[in-house]
Amino acid sequence: MRPGKFQFNRRTRERIFFAAGVLSLALWLFMATAEICTPLHAWLHGGTIPKDDDDCAIVAIAHGKIEAAPCAAPAVLPVTWIEITRHAEFSIFIPADKNLPLGRGPPAFQTVS
Repeated sequence: MRPGKFQFNRRTRERIFFAAGVLSLALWLFMATAEICTPLHAWLHGGTIPKDDDDCAIVAIAHGKIEAAPCAAPAVLPVTWIEITRHAEFSIFIPADKNLPLGRGPPAFQTVS
């Protein structure tokens, strides 16, 4: 095992997945029971169910307002090949180092008729 890399063996991963599945199922069944059983729903709210805007998870399940958001995390892919190309930097434009005196400059463009 390389330093900095921690892995579970297969049996431990299977147990973690099984426990997560059982916990998810138990939570979903508890919420579904609270949807049906009004006293349990009221107990979860602390004694009374709000009449105006009850936007808890139990009401969302009852009305089917469960939305699954897509994961926005980019997939991490191993880099298998990196290509580095060398290139030479050169400049074609070389500015003039001298300032010409007044009245001196490049020749004017003349047309031949």
